[in-house]
Amino acid sequence: MTFGEQPAYLRVAGDLRKKIVDGSLPPHTRLPSQARIREEYGVSDTVALEARKVLMAEGLVEGRSGSGTYVRERPVPRRVARSGYRPDGGATPFRQEQADGEARGTWDSRSEQVAAGGAVAERLGIEPGERVMCTRYVFREAGEVMMLSTSWEPLEVTGRTPVMLPEEGPLGGMGVAERMAAIDVIVDNVTEEVGARPGLAEELAALGGVPGHVVLVIQRTFYASGRPVETADVVVPADRYRVAYHLPVK
Repeated sequence: MTFGEQPAYLRVAGDLRKKIVDGSLPPHTRLPSQARIREEYGVSDTVALEARKVLMAEGLVEGRSGSGTYVRERPVPRRVARSGYRPDGGATPFRQEQADGEARGTWDSRSEQVAAGGAVAERLGIEPGERVMCTRYVFREAGEVMMLSTSWEPLEVTGRTPVMLPEEGPLGGMGVAERMAAIDVIVDNVTEEVGARPGLAEELAALGGVPGHVVLVIQRTFYASGRPVETADVVVPADRYRVAYHLPVK
């Protein structure tokens, strides 16, 4: 087999990937052995091994101890609906992060005061080292972890108020806009930037992914009269979800 200028291991991985995608190698099928790949493609053991590593890093195959490497079942992507700022009352954190009227879910959270790092401080328009309330969320739908979120709120805004702890007090468990309104801070804008990166080990452990899996990261910031009052990183497994935006036309 002639591979041209592309590295041989990528060409082998590409051909195997095509077979996985088109169903020639269906889920739970054992991937051809290293010896079989070497023979079929006329490549070295090193090339065959590297090709298998590529497929494993992409999450297309998984190793089973003492058994071999098998094609993983590919989930049908579900939708994470986003619609930006919603002024209506009663928006729980789950509805805030999954803006689908039909969606139902639960969440766990943990809050602690921390010093703002450089990146968070820049997003909040404060000095590095200033105190912020950091809240980490785990969102579940039908019992399955679907989303992680870490939010930061400047204590200069919420400190010593009834809404200092997002999940406690009279408005505990409500959305950012409603909590801020309770202390006369009116949220009037929100921005979201979507990017992708390999998931961190702790993220993939929580989301049920494997090393190398890609996650979508939604970097969201709420503003009140131009001042950032909350910023968050929302992490979604890219192989299981698609982010869909619903934006009104004015």
